[in-house]
Amino acid sequence: MNVDVSAASRSDINESELAGFAASILERESVDGDSVLSIAFIDEHAMAQLNAHHMGRKGPTDVLSFPIEDAAPGRPPVRDVTGPPLELGDVFICTDVVEAHADEFEVSFQGELHLMVVHGVLHILGWDHQTATEAEAMETREAEHLAAIGLDRR
Repeated sequence: MNVDVSAASRSDINESELAGFAASILERESVDGDSVLSIAFIDEHAMAQLNAHHMGRKGPTDVLSFPIEDAAPGRPPVRDVTGPPLELGDVFICTDVVEAHADEFEVSFQGELHLMVVHGVLHILGWDHQTATEAEAMETREAEHLAAIGLDRR
């Protein structure tokens, strides 16, 4: 499993720990070990541009995911065993929005950051929250992954 986490501009972000956390999520979701995922930290301006261009929404958001392969909850993408590593996609996280949400929900920045990593990775794997049923299932799954490292979901 190869999780590439971009260098963050904040000293309180441990890129290698987050890469390991994301890899553990992929393993628990039964993703092939010969897979690649990218996680990038971006500023509010860059996130607002991505959000407008890809989602049609104004302003920055906390996390956006761009999967390369088709997947669904419980049905991760499958790698062609004779082919190259499976490219899963890209997760973009805006730390300024994450910090604002941590303050708003009265949780730690690290807890909120880890939630956004889980949230983004699950979107890569086909999880969504368009309906109440989907949202409940996704939140339950997020809580399970956070509990695996001793964190609670807000």
